[in-house]
Amino acid sequence: MTVNTIDQSQRKAAKVAGLAYLFTLVVVVYVNFGIHARLIVHGRAAETARNILAHERLFRIGIVGDLTYCAGVIVLLTALYVILAPVNRGLALLGAAWRLVWVLMWLAMTLNLFDALRLLGGGDSLRAFEVERLQAWASLRLAAGFDYYYVGLLFGASASTVCSYLWFKSRYIPRSLAGFGMISSAFGVACTLVFFVFPHFDQIVNLWWFDTPMGIFDIVLSFWLLFKGLRPGELSPR
Repeated sequence: MTVNTIDQSQRKAAKVAGLAYLFTLVVVVYVNFGIHARLIVHGRAAETARNILAHERLFRIGIVGDLTYCAGVIVLLTALYVILAPVNRGLALLGAAWRLVWVLMWLAMTLNLFDALRLLGGGDSLRAFEVERLQAWASLRLAAGFDYYYVGLLFGASASTVCSYLWFKSRYIPRSLAGFGMISSAFGVACTLVFFVFPHFDQIVNLWWFDTPMGIFDIVLSFWLLFKGLRPGELSPR
């Protein structure tokens, strides 16, 4: 065993990570449940189009919220790298890279929102197409966002699995919490992979449960980092 000391940069990064976890959670919950769920009606292109055009400013606020969320996740992955790199630099870098893929997928989803808005708004280049066709195209762009989400979730859950292992190894947080993080994150990876192969898997395991356990871990971890911080311990043998 070797003593795992904690420097000041790691302690500061822990506070940043705790705040970033909570900030991004609040933003993504507001955007998805306060805006998208209100405006986007799955399978009903005409109603979705009317909602978005009637509340275009709110829809655009949602886009800004998504971009803000992406910025927050980048702050988070940077803070996590600072904390966990002393434990295993290679794995910490891998976790950061996989979380960056998650951000890129989320950005792709956001670009789809711009595309849908452009299609519904019309314009000189789109006047040759019927309104119903434009609505269908916009609905297709919005639906494609789910594909980006679950591809991103695969990498995001993989990043969380790696980071949870490093939390477990470092003993910076309780090992029971880190163990729950590994299990819940690996569960998200497994569910996503099965869902890609068997698209009706959501009838067995509800889509909400793919990432809900991992979300619970993130919330608990954020409060721990904010109020308890990191605690020095002994590194487990490699």
